[in-house]
Formats: sequence, structure tokens, C-alpha cells
Amino acid sequence: MAVIKVPTSFNIDLEFQVPEFYKRFLALLVDILLEYFYLRLAIKFLESSASGMDGMDSYGIVLAVLLPLFLYHPVMEITMNGQSIGKMILGIRVVNEQGGRPSLSQFLIRWMLRVSDVWIAIVILIIATISQYSGNAETTFAIIAAFSFLVTDIVLVVTSAKSQRIGDVLAKTILINVRTKGNIEETVFQEVADNYVPSFPQIMQLSDRDINAIRSILATARKKGDADMALKACDKIKNHLGIESNLSAFDFLEVVMKDYNYLSTK
Repeated sequence: MAVIKVPTSFNIDLEFQVPEFYKRFLALLVDILLEYFYLRLAIKFLESSASGMDGMDSYGIVLAVLLPLFLYHPVMEITMNGQSIGKMILGIRVVNEQGGRPSLSQFLIRWMLRVSDVWIAIVILIIATISQYSGNAETTFAIIAAFSFLVTDIVLVVTSAKSQRIGDVLAKTILINVRTKGNIEETVFQEVADNYVPSFPQIMQLSDRDINAIRSILATARKKGDADMALKACDKIKNHLGIESNLSAFDFLEVVMKDYNYLSTK
């Protein structure tokens, strides 16, 4: 399994496991099948409700039915923390290049440049609306275009250093495996009691990039049992924010994340 190293603002390289190509392909296949079955049901609905509607009404309904097909990936990834249904089943996730949650703009940039997916959606629409492939020029062109763009994306994934498509490169996002020991969500994201008292309010002086780096460092250090990695991050945070604490490195980072989780919601 390929591993990429991502530098952080704490001068510590984090390792992320890049999903095997077959996982990405199967995740895309699951999403395509879901989109296809959705469209088949939507077409049946349109056929049953088409009578009695004028042109404008039918146009509006068709547009409303097709919109979820094109918005599937951004809506899923934004609301499901970087995962579509296919990605969730295969255990992969979109993160930013620091290992944290991408911003809304990163999700949108990534989506707008999913050229192959748009063509695949067009092919799904064509196949779903005809009972049998007729071999006409428009259908043939759509299938060839979808295949060409898909091959281009595959080449980029296979050859790029971080297995990124063009949308990932420009959005500065990567795909990682999430089914690993020490999953970030199991070790960092936690509920904080309403009566919690923050110990280091200075933590809010750090940038979003710094917080994402701390999250990833804590998860990685725990997974590997690497006290030195945690200590380096701990010392840099203390020096940068002028914090004095006798807590161990792991305990300090845990408190820092609790403080951030509490203060960022108040």
C-alpha cells in the first residue's frame, strides 16, 4: 500500500496511506450504480406525471430531477466529511493536504473539475432514457468522450506523486484510507462537556492549518506510539504561544484539542 509524506507547519512529516487503485475504482462504480438506479426511478416518475403538464412545468421537473445527479458528489462529500456512499463503503476519504477536513471551496473546486464524472453522468442519462443502445452518433460520441476523460483521470492518479486527479491537484486535496488503526476520528474528535473549562485559550491564535496539523500529528503519534513526534509538536506549540505546562506530550496535545473543540463552538 502506497504511503505519502505530508510536511506540516511543525516540521514533522505525516504519513498517509493512499488507497489502492481498485478501491477508488470500486467506490466510483458504486456511486455510478446508485446514480443510474436513481435516474431510472426518476424517469419512471416523470413518465407517470408527464400528462397534464405544459412545456414549462415539465422542463422544471426534469431539471429538478437531474440536479441531484450532478450535485451528488459535492453534496455527499460536504455533508459526509469527505465521503460519498461509494467512498464510505470502500473506506476512503477526501482530506486536504494537511490531513484535515477540506474547506467548502476545496470541495467545490474538486467537484467543478470532475470532468470524467460529468461525462459519465451524461452517459448514464442516455442509457437510462433509451431501452436499447441504438448506436447513433450522439450516443457513441458521449460514450467515447466519457471513456477518454476517465482514462485521462486514471493516468493522472497512477502517475502523480500523491495519486491526485487534476481536481485534487488544484483543490489541494488527497484521498486516504480511513480504515487504519488509530483513525483520527477515534482519537481526536470528541465531545466536550458544556461545563468544560479550557486550560489554554491561546490555542485560538493558531491557524486552521495548524489545528489540522495537530490533529493529524496526535493521531499518527498515537498510532505509532511515537512519543518523540508528540514531544516535538508539544514544544513548538508551547514556544509559539508562550504556554507553560507540566503535562506529558500526549496529555498536552489532548487538552489542546479539547480546548479547541470547546472554544471553536462558543
